[in-house]
Amino acid sequence: MASIKNPILRGFNPDPSICRAGDDFYIATSTFEWYPGVQIHHSNDLQTWRLAGRPLNEARLLDLTGVPDSCGVWAPCLSYADGMFWLCYTVVTRFDGDFKDTHNFLTWSPSIDGEWADPVYVNSSGFDPSLFHDDDGRKWHTNMVWDHRPDRTHFRGIVLQEYAHQERRLVGPRKIIFDGSTTGFTEGPHLYKRGLYYYLITAEGGTGYGHAVTFARSRNIWGPYEIDPALHVLTARDRPSAQLQRTGHGSIIDDQDGNWWLAHLCSRPLGNSKRSLLGRETALQPIHWSDDGWVRLSDPESALDATDASELQDVTYEFTGGDLPEDFQWLRVPDPSELFSLTENPSALRLYGRDSLGSLFHSALVARRQQHFNFEASTCVAFAPDDFQQAAGLAVYYNAHKFHYCYITHDDEAGCVLQVMSCLGDQSLHVVFPIKDAPVALSEISEVWLRVRVEGAKLEFFWSSDGERWKQVGEALDASILSDEAGKGEGANFTGAFVGMACQDLTGQRAHADFSSFCYREF
Repeated sequence: MASIKNPILRGFNPDPSICRAGDDFYIATSTFEWYPGVQIHHSNDLQTWRLAGRPLNEARLLDLTGVPDSCGVWAPCLSYADGMFWLCYTVVTRFDGDFKDTHNFLTWSPSIDGEWADPVYVNSSGFDPSLFHDDDGRKWHTNMVWDHRPDRTHFRGIVLQEYAHQERRLVGPRKIIFDGSTTGFTEGPHLYKRGLYYYLITAEGGTGYGHAVTFARSRNIWGPYEIDPALHVLTARDRPSAQLQRTGHGSIIDDQDGNWWLAHLCSRPLGNSKRSLLGRETALQPIHWSDDGWVRLSDPESALDATDASELQDVTYEFTGGDLPEDFQWLRVPDPSELFSLTENPSALRLYGRDSLGSLFHSALVARRQQHFNFEASTCVAFAPDDFQQAAGLAVYYNAHKFHYCYITHDDEAGCVLQVMSCLGDQSLHVVFPIKDAPVALSEISEVWLRVRVEGAKLEFFWSSDGERWKQVGEALDASILSDEAGKGEGANFTGAFVGMACQDLTGQRAHADFSSFCYREF
């Protein structure tokens, strides 16, 4: 049996859906407002995972322009049947209020990195869709039902309906097959069949520190479903000192040798702060079937342990190949040419100045995940602003109202200058707090090197004129605001911190900034 070092997918990789096709394992995770949509990782041994693709990569498959923070693509379900990969996913376009607009879609492809079919619209009754392929060839669709009525719980239960692929739609009766346990907040359904039973796995307790994985079973797919007498097969709600917290939203798979595994989300809060700077990550647990037919952890004592990565990550990206390095994503819009180019300057990533960093529409930010508590990131940028409404630089970003940003801009008196601003998670999305010290004048410097150093909750920016001698910009800042729990709180934020390159121009001139390299180093 493989020895797993958890988390297996570090940094923002929540809501894992695991499947197997022959000797190949795949995990799909949520991407929310980041584009392209859905991350799929591949492994042959369950220990080493690589990014295999982001399938929702064009407008016909996904357009997130204008979706609010922490909306977009929620909880994909990846399955393999009939020689095809099947991908269900929710696109959330409204979060606040009694209503949520949660549109569920289904697409399929003969290969993970192939062309995915035009998506079929399924329903909008709730989120977390899943497709179950029964052994008689029929296909069944489940999702949680969102109840907007003010006198009800919003989490109504799990609904089941048959999916007819020839007709490209749901058919027949629809029924709530599971109301959930007393833990509540029942979501994230996946159906499995083993022996005489249909097994329904759900996420419960909310996606915060009360999160849990719950099993139920029935001899009939329509129910009634009997809840596992142990209630939760996995939770950290009663182990506040465990390294892995917020454990839940699970899916299961067997390997070629008959061993079984549970993939689930988790987070690693920084110290006792209850702030998870790396967002919600993916972990993997060995499981087995008990004599009475329930899933149990094979090693419950160490299930909530985290393991340090064996090698320090140190990578330099050069933007010379015409393709964006796979670690990077951008926000919301399906057409990257609206935001950046890798060919206009063949030796640099060129960002076009667009909306503010807090925009929900056309924000030119290209970034990669923060995957370590202690890291440095640096870049070299050429930018010549002539107006205070133009800016470009290095950002550590959680969402539109939680970020730190070191940027080049224009000052009416000093000319080209370097400044730092922060948005600290205020309930208003438009409150931005500038650092109080004077801006750094850059005089006639044509290229500027920028660096951010994050050590736990401490974040510092630096600049250099030659990439060798560095000076600090501003004061030390609080990196812990770049977490699910800060600001509006864990029930409103679900993503993770990114670090990357940004450019804004509110004058309409679309002034561009050229970034010749980007480095990310764990220490």
